Parts: sequence; C-alpha cells; structure tokens
Amino acid sequence: MFSYCTDLSALQGLGWLSCYLTTGNHMLFYASFATVLLILAIVAPVALLFGFLGAMASRSRIAGVRWVGRIYTSMVRGVPDIIFFLFVPIALDQAFEWMRSRVLCDPSVPVRQGNEFVVCAAAKLPLSTSPEWVHQAYGILLAVIAFAVVFGAFASNVLYGAMNAVPRAQLETAEAYGMSQRQVNRRILIPQMWTYALPGLANLWMILIKATPLLFVLGIEDIVYWARELGGAKTSAYAYPHPDWRLYYFLAILVFYLLMTWGSERIFDRLRTRLSAGQATAAGEAMRKAAT
Repeated sequence: MFSYCTDLSALQGLGWLSCYLTTGNHMLFYASFATVLLILAIVAPVALLFGFLGAMASRSRIAGVRWVGRIYTSMVRGVPDIIFFLFVPIALDQAFEWMRSRVLCDPSVPVRQGNEFVVCAAAKLPLSTSPEWVHQAYGILLAVIAFAVVFGAFASNVLYGAMNAVPRAQLETAEAYGMSQRQVNRRILIPQMWTYALPGLANLWMILIKATPLLFVLGIEDIVYWARELGGAKTSAYAYPHPDWRLYYFLAILVFYLLMTWGSERIFDRLRTRLSAGQATAAGEAMRKAAT
C-alpha cells in the first residue's frame, strides 16, 4: 500500500504495522465487514416478506393454504438452524444443477449414480472457468436464501401473533361498514399489527445479527474466516511473521457486533415511539399520559 513497504527488512514499529494492516488479505478482511452488512440488508426484507406471506397463509380461510403456512412455520422452527443452513444451500445447488443438466447435458444419463450426484461440466454452478467473485456471489446467494427461509419462519410466527393481537372489535367494525376482507387487511389489520410485532421483530433482528458468523460454515470468506486466517501464528516463511494474534482480531469483531446491536437498539426505540403514537396500546397510552 505504501511505498516504504517494499523493503520489509528495514521496517519496525508503526511502519511495520501500517504495512501489515494494508496488505491485500487485510483489504479482503475489511471488505468482509461490508459483506456481512450487505447480507443483513438483503436477508432482513426477504425474511420479512417470507414471514408476512407465512402469517397471511396461516390466517387464510382456505384450509390448504392455512396448513402450508403453519407447516412452514412449525417445521423450520422445530429444526436446529444449523441443519437448515447446511441443507438449503446443498438442496438448492443440486436443484439448480439438475435443471441445467436436463438442458445442457445428455438427459439419458442419470445424475444420481449410487450415492453420488454427478452432472456434466457444463451444468456445474458456478462454472470452473468463472472468476472468483462469481463463486463468492453464488455462495452469498445460497446463504441469503437459507437465512431468509429460517428467519422468515420466525418472522411469520411473530407477525401471526401480532395480527391476532389487533383488537377484533376494530376488524368487525370495518366489516360492518361494508369493507371487504382485503380492505380490512390493508387498511386496519396490517397498519395496526406493526406496533405489536415490533418488539418480536427487533429481537429477531438481533438474533439475525448474531447468526451471521454462520456464513463461515457455508464457505463464505466472512469476517470470522479472515480473523482466523490472519490472526493465526505466521512463521518466517510469510512476509509478515507474527505470533498468534487471533485474540485481537476477534476482539475487533466483538466491537463490531456490539456497535451493530447498540445502533439497532437506538433505531428500534425510535420506531417503537413513532409507531405507538396514537395507537390503542400500552405504549401509546403511556405517550398520551406523558403529553398531558
């Protein structure tokens, strides 16, 4: 990074440290923090969408749709998260490759050969000739889907409970005024439910933040991966030999997550205050008393 970093033998102290902290691998380490934030920014709305669809399905008057919503919520919540984080990427990867093999490969050749799943080279995802960023992007895509499926089920349970918490009298009054079920949902149920859902969604967001180190299990070069790689002891065979510094790297990750949760708490507190204003809830009543 710096011009004086060419002669490592002459470096010591802060000069050595400045060169060490600006190596190519350290730049990837710093970029991995952005990767975590990007995944959170994508997973949160997708999981919320899954949760909303699951909650609406659980309230459906059609028995088949209602059972689909309840089975999705119960099945995912009843299985350890790590199982789904490992199962979903593998299942999706094989499903994508199977569909490609039906088009790009000889369809008469089975992809299941004993216990092995084998497709031709043209059907592989990503292709062996693809650049490294394509492999990373594909891994992130599978991870996003896995996280969204798991946390969507928890969000579905939270939203379902929030919908049931909306006073039934309000819904019945809207129906008495001649509103259709869709109008009741859009104008009464959905706007009202967020006040009741916010505490559960805030807690779910905190859990999602703490679950991001599982990206390392999925083979993504995240902050945990680079902390282990860079912090481990390096011998004189490396350009920057040093003892085991993993404690310092993981301490930096600890500070990162603490700042994330602290900032999230401040944001959710403001949202809770704003959504509670004028609402027929305990928080809204407290705000009215404070105003008077």
